[in-house]
Amino acid sequence: MGCFFSKKSKRKSGGKEEATTTTVETNTTSNAVPLGNNTDEPPKQYSWDKREKVDPKDYMLTGLKDATVGRLPGKLNGQQFVIQECENCNIYVFDHSATITIDDCVNCRIFLGPIKGSVFFRDCKDIKCVVACQQFRTRDCKKMDVFLCCATQPIIESSTGMKFSCFQYYYPELAYHFKDAGLSIFNNNWSNIHDFTPVSGENNWSLLPETAAVLDYVPLPDPESEFKSIRIFTEPDRSIVPLTKGGRRKDSDESCLFVFFAGDYSTPNARKLLDEVTAKGFVLIQTKEVSMRPEDAKRVFQNNTEGLVEWITTGPVIAMELNGEGVVEACNSIANELFSGSKVFVSDNKNTSSRDVDHFFNFADMQMGL
Repeated sequence: MGCFFSKKSKRKSGGKEEATTTTVETNTTSNAVPLGNNTDEPPKQYSWDKREKVDPKDYMLTGLKDATVGRLPGKLNGQQFVIQECENCNIYVFDHSATITIDDCVNCRIFLGPIKGSVFFRDCKDIKCVVACQQFRTRDCKKMDVFLCCATQPIIESSTGMKFSCFQYYYPELAYHFKDAGLSIFNNNWSNIHDFTPVSGENNWSLLPETAAVLDYVPLPDPESEFKSIRIFTEPDRSIVPLTKGGRRKDSDESCLFVFFAGDYSTPNARKLLDEVTAKGFVLIQTKEVSMRPEDAKRVFQNNTEGLVEWITTGPVIAMELNGEGVVEACNSIANELFSGSKVFVSDNKNTSSRDVDHFFNFADMQMGL
């Protein structure tokens, strides 16, 4: 089935930050003016009087042509955003947002930072984009190339010529923006597309070539633009989101399940593992970050659940499917050498490792409603 590696953990006591309440001091005076007092008292000032005025124009891009535009980090800060009726523009949103709608845009290159809710493209044509979101939807769109990170199943409707690849991008604030948007870099269903309006005998969507490079589709911002100070990398080994093979055909029949249980270093350890296995020529097929209950662990890991309850209840687990000839032996060697101080599960038999993979990811997909 598989084997575990662990040592006694030192868990920090968790604590929630207390919400601070801002009190606005106001001078309370009687409505009646004392006899002989002709001094005009200043009007009361309430908290809503001190709210910063919001200009809707700060949260939309409309009717632009041949321009390089967008928003710098901190400009949206979780608000909704609208892009509409833009033509031949390079658009960059280097911030997290609540939702984004893109309507009636033509021949545009677009980068959208993490979106807590949905991104919805409507009546768009010839769009190339890089997007991270909870939900991805298109309607009445034609010819879109999308480098995607999506926590749920992407949906296209009445759309044709749609091509997808895995999100590959980095800028210094991006990891924080993923966290602020409530998105996990390990939950990416970029290749699991649902076509709401399929046409018999036709394919409305496909996958971009594995060799597809982001910069061939969405260029870096103009060096003379307001975004010139942002350090951007699009190489797969620098991407915040791990590059996965997704629904493409596997190169080998041998896969290995590698699971990190919750801890202070689970995410850095997962990245370290990916560096090690990719250097050895193995391929990352898929990843998931999900919470588990003790009964879930018994169903997924079957007879290898001894001592798991403490770790399962600590927080979500990070799981990876790695593929290639000899990957099971290599992963066990890496676990012994690098992660003996962490709680991990690794398939230990190549004859049953595919079953390990199926058990875990079938459970994860059910948990996430996929």
